[in-house]
Amino acid sequence: MTTAADRFATEGFGPQNLPYASFSTAGGAPRLGVRLGERAIDVNALATALDTTGPVLPEGLHTAVSAPDLDVLLAAGREAWTALRAWLVEVVTTDGAAEAVERASHPVEEVRLHMPFTVADYVDYYASEHHASNVGRMFRPDQAPLLPNWKRLPVGYHGRAGTVIPSGQDFPRPKGLRPEQDGTPSFGPSRRLDIEAEIGFVLGGSAPAGEVSVARAAAEHLFGVVLFNDWSARDIQAYEYVPLGPYLGKSFASSISLWVVPWEALAAARVAPPAREHELAPYLDDSSGGPWGLDITMEVVLDGQAVSHPPVRTMYWTAPQMVAHMTVNGASLRPGDFFGSGTVSGPEADQRGSFLELSWGGKEPFTLADGTEMSFLEDGQTVTLKGTAPGPDGSVIDFGECTATVLPAT
Repeated sequence: MTTAADRFATEGFGPQNLPYASFSTAGGAPRLGVRLGERAIDVNALATALDTTGPVLPEGLHTAVSAPDLDVLLAAGREAWTALRAWLVEVVTTDGAAEAVERASHPVEEVRLHMPFTVADYVDYYASEHHASNVGRMFRPDQAPLLPNWKRLPVGYHGRAGTVIPSGQDFPRPKGLRPEQDGTPSFGPSRRLDIEAEIGFVLGGSAPAGEVSVARAAAEHLFGVVLFNDWSARDIQAYEYVPLGPYLGKSFASSISLWVVPWEALAAARVAPPAREHELAPYLDDSSGGPWGLDITMEVVLDGQAVSHPPVRTMYWTAPQMVAHMTVNGASLRPGDFFGSGTVSGPEADQRGSFLELSWGGKEPFTLADGTEMSFLEDGQTVTLKGTAPGPDGSVIDFGECTATVLPAT
């Protein structure tokens, strides 16, 4: 006999990963799924099929797995997440369950993916030292690249949850006020539309009173990780962000990948973050229980050509620190809260996670394989983010893709 993992697993989507999604088949309603190789498994159908033969779904999980997405599971908390993942791993690695897995699953290319969870609050951070330093050098050439607070706390802002959109949903070029040389802004479509190659973190459980520690963030609230493209209209952002910060330059679209990699699946990808320059405030101290950095390598693909490979392991601030910061003043945490890492960039030119950096503000356009010089996005261009991380025993964890095409402004 063979296991489902033996029959269906592929590199990146083996039993070490088992990412979640919400999917539907032709004419059907969305249901909670998990991926093994090129199969999307209906978790509720699988539980029903094994109800008498086993492995049997643990008590208390039936409501979560019969939901159309992750919302119920996120509210159930870490104990439920761990139990469900353990059951799924057992099923796909147990002799005799492969037929049940096949009957409860569909080829990935035949299913439609939906938003995997309902976004509650959304926060975007600025956690890459290389990205922040590059931006500082471009816009403040006569000052230190990083502002004095940057290595004291993870800088971030509260974003717009309503325009976090699923991978594959295209969007029109945003419009707004753009700076002009004579000092009078003009209104129109963004001329400097950009990407921000990030990773996103999905949170679960509840903390109504806030003040979630670094340890509790990792142990109780970090559910999963996705690829995240926080598209940015640089010209609109440049005019509006002083003194309060970005709004129209960021609020039009933020794309997420649709397979949510469980936090537990990334245990082998945990690495130490860069050495900290200053002693951290006690609530940000992540020196114990970790390490909490992640060894994820991203790929930025423009119209089929890879143009950058941002390394997440270089991020200065870690996910548990970002959760601790967003709740330390009493801000509540709810199931479905979501935050982005901020643009991921490494020290090398081909590791920059934005076109702003790759073209150095448009002053040094980069050249594509066909000889075209590129600075910012044109209508009709498609950007796809990919990502992988090391799994246990030499395996690979694949994040799938996060993709969208820029449409002309309305």
